[in-house]
Amino acid sequence: MKNETRPTVALVAHDNKKPDLVAWCKHNKKLLENYRLIATGTTGKLLNEETGLDVVRLQSGPLGGDLQLGAQITEGGVDFLIFLWDPLESQPHDPDVKALLRIAAVWNIPVACNRATADYIFTSRLLQEKYDRDLPNYTDYLSRRDEK
Repeated sequence: MKNETRPTVALVAHDNKKPDLVAWCKHNKKLLENYRLIATGTTGKLLNEETGLDVVRLQSGPLGGDLQLGAQITEGGVDFLIFLWDPLESQPHDPDVKALLRIAAVWNIPVACNRATADYIFTSRLLQEKYDRDLPNYTDYLSRRDEK
């Protein structure tokens, strides 16, 4: 669980999409300064160096950063996920990538997989008001699983 009042934005990008994420972050730097930013290792290092934004770095994606991020999502520590993934390149850690996107959907986290969607999310009027994201109640699901 996060212990900060600012919403948290997780930033992830595959190698071929890192320049796009850097450009998007530079373009939205003033806005992003109002958020707690976390990123997988290599992406976080690049964002720190190229944008000057304060980005908390997790492990590199293939070394478990995607999994660390997924754990933070399940604990309520991530409010938005910007994941610029490369649909044209196979990734050695594709199962982790799929798991990260799946867990974001499970916990109803807004996800942007390209710059256009990130722009739509961060220009939404909902950012200017208190938004109570629907948190799924998995009690029935868990009780069914416990019965097996």
